[in-house]
Amino acid sequence: MSELFEPDGPHDHRIAAAAPEGVLRAFNHAGVLTAADVQVATRVTGLAVLADGRGAEDDLALLALALCVRSVRSGSVCLDLDTVTVSTAAPDGWDWPDHDTWCAAIDDSALVATGVLHRGGSLVHLDRYLREERQVADDLRVRERQPAPAVDLGVLEHGVTRVFPAPEDEEQRTAARHALTRRTTVLTGGPGTGKTTAVAGLLALLAEQAEHDPRGRAPRVALAAPTGKAAARLTEAVAESAQRFAAADSERVARLVQGAPATTLHRLLGARPDSSVRFRHHRGNRLPHDVVVVDEASMLSLTLTARLLEAVRPDARLLLVGDPDQLASVEAGAVLADLVAGFGDATGRESPVVRLRTSHRFGASIGALAAALRDADVERGTGPATGEPAAAERVLGLLRDVRRRPGAPVDPTAPVGFVAMAEPATEGALDEALRPLVLPTARAVRAAALAGDAAAALALLAEHRLLCAHRSGPAGVAAQNRRVETWLAEEDPGVVPGGSYAGRPLLVSRNDPGLGLANGDTGVVVRAPDGAFRAVFATPGRPRELALSRVGDVETMHALTIHKAQGSQAERVTVLLPGPESRLLTRELLYTAVTRAQRSVCLVGSEEAVTAAVGRHVQRASGLRERLRAAD
Repeated sequence: MSELFEPDGPHDHRIAAAAPEGVLRAFNHAGVLTAADVQVATRVTGLAVLADGRGAEDDLALLALALCVRSVRSGSVCLDLDTVTVSTAAPDGWDWPDHDTWCAAIDDSALVATGVLHRGGSLVHLDRYLREERQVADDLRVRERQPAPAVDLGVLEHGVTRVFPAPEDEEQRTAARHALTRRTTVLTGGPGTGKTTAVAGLLALLAEQAEHDPRGRAPRVALAAPTGKAAARLTEAVAESAQRFAAADSERVARLVQGAPATTLHRLLGARPDSSVRFRHHRGNRLPHDVVVVDEASMLSLTLTARLLEAVRPDARLLLVGDPDQLASVEAGAVLADLVAGFGDATGRESPVVRLRTSHRFGASIGALAAALRDADVERGTGPATGEPAAAERVLGLLRDVRRRPGAPVDPTAPVGFVAMAEPATEGALDEALRPLVLPTARAVRAAALAGDAAAALALLAEHRLLCAHRSGPAGVAAQNRRVETWLAEEDPGVVPGGSYAGRPLLVSRNDPGLGLANGDTGVVVRAPDGAFRAVFATPGRPRELALSRVGDVETMHALTIHKAQGSQAERVTVLLPGPESRLLTRELLYTAVTRAQRSVCLVGSEEAVTAAVGRHVQRASGLRERLRAAD
């Protein structure tokens, strides 16, 4: 089980020193609350007390508000009073209040009286997030009550068997039938299960339906994703998937998306420069599209989902596509997981969730490891997870068969590898473990870049990814970038660590529409025929070549974080695990990392780190799934 709160450093305690003696200062010094949490709670409580006209607020209500603020910063939508008392240690000299006492203090507070806080059972919401939770559930109910879309069932049945003819395509046929005949579809599945192929097939079938419609108007389709990189990949992946179809169906897909490539959700909704949470499209100005497809829906926050549902017409088809077992949004909410759990567990109605379960990408070894991580029977709730030891043993059992020590011969084509490290790992051991896995690709990319072969350099770069949980620290991205550059510089004085050199891999860190680059795009520095260095990026369609002077927001990418890698794949993946004490090390993080690999994956770390990852389940408090279960 993952703790809700990560400890903060002593520098934060000095910032909060002005807070009065009491519960907030104690929890700040214990590392549970940040100075920002303390200051927001103190200020808001003062305003609530002034508005309500009563005396000083009870410490327990003040603590609940501060923890609500911290919950949102940590990715939860609300505070779970039961969970926080188990997963977080109270400061020395303080005890968590019992449930009834705490609830009574909150209910009797000015914060509840003025609508700042709302309590329902053990969940305490800030007002904004309660309203968004209710709105998402209500808007989904409204969509479900809409009349079913008009569909020629005969044309549909003929179409699904033509587009998905193979016996193993039954899951795609089911998904297509569902999405054609329902207003809302939540299409889930792990990597390689054919989600994008199902989307491309759906578009072909929608176009075919329009051809048999007396009105003759093709549906207006929007393809979107939470990030620029994910949107670019969606455009490319749909086009690639459509090439598998017969010529007529491939042309149907091309016509639907022609001139309307996938975009970010913010751009689709019409981001406003004066607000980060309000858009040009809303209830009073709906999107004109008849079909809205959102890929990588596991990245959706609660707020962005609320804005999306406000903007999509109730009678339009909405298709949310993603893997609920991957990492959730960096902002508050785990919407896709809530939708799957809420609708999937509902009774007495047909669920909008369609699951694709058969992986067509992985071999048996990677698939077995991914399944063991995904299906680890770690119980949610309070106290140690009773399923943790058995789940960890299943994962370790798969890894022990392929375990080797640092410095041992490496077979980069082996589907699964595990370089077993001592804990804590020394710099020398990390060098021994990573050099044979990482350096060959870095050398090959540099050689192609020096020769001016941009296409080969980009292709080689895409063959391997070194993934880390952290940006900093001994097992972080910054340290591994320095490590690889040092190795290259030892062999070639033309490599300047920290500078630009032929073969330097690049990662775009911010969207730049003017240059046609999206956050997450990858590239490489290449030597041009005139001897000058150019940056070449693997953008959809064809590589984009730019002068280095025009490229600003880029980072060196010999390594990247697992979060940054979400939504992408590589032929081979090396995963460097941090120590078992890392709070980022969770089952979802490890599952996301492993499933980035198409042909082989190698974990570098200790058995203790693997056990810790399997035993920590990302815990995001939310009331959305219960609202969906109670929707009948």
